[in-house]
Amino acid sequence: MSRVGKMPIALPKGAEATITAEQIVVKGPLGALIQVLTGQVIVVNNDGTLKFEAANDSREANAMSGTLRALVNNMVTGVTKGFEKKLLLVGVGYKAQAQGDKLNLTLGFSHPVVHQMPDGVTCATPTPTEILIKGNNRQQVGQVAAEIRAYRPPEPYKGKGVRYSDERVVLKETKKK
Repeated sequence: MSRVGKMPIALPKGAEATITAEQIVVKGPLGALIQVLTGQVIVVNNDGTLKFEAANDSREANAMSGTLRALVNNMVTGVTKGFEKKLLLVGVGYKAQAQGDKLNLTLGFSHPVVHQMPDGVTCATPTPTEILIKGNNRQQVGQVAAEIRAYRPPEPYKGKGVRYSDERVVLKETKKK
């Protein structure tokens, strides 16, 4: 039984949800997000409280009610507060510079790496070794952070590379004679 799907979502002030047969649209001060609905979940809006119910007694419908509730909760959080990921660059000469919707990275390659930000995601570099990725879509913010980290993931011997701010890199000991 999905316990997540049973919890209602309270819409905060400034956020509103529009439910149709095929999609749910959540609008707020930071934008609007759309989620496609399946026929397995019934969504009801009662004066600013969203409730999710499985349409039938199947396991798939029950699981989908919890999944859809989590996705819509992330949408509500995204359009009211937004999401943020922080990346750190560790290594001599590793630096980043945000220029509009592009992120220029110097990661020890023979060429600079330029990452194009998608629509709805912004990046900032408070210091040359910090990258802040912000947006209202949680999945998109996490995907962009993963793509930037994939250019130079932290290596296990010196810890050099791009890492999340809360990531702990376990260093290996070098081989002894």
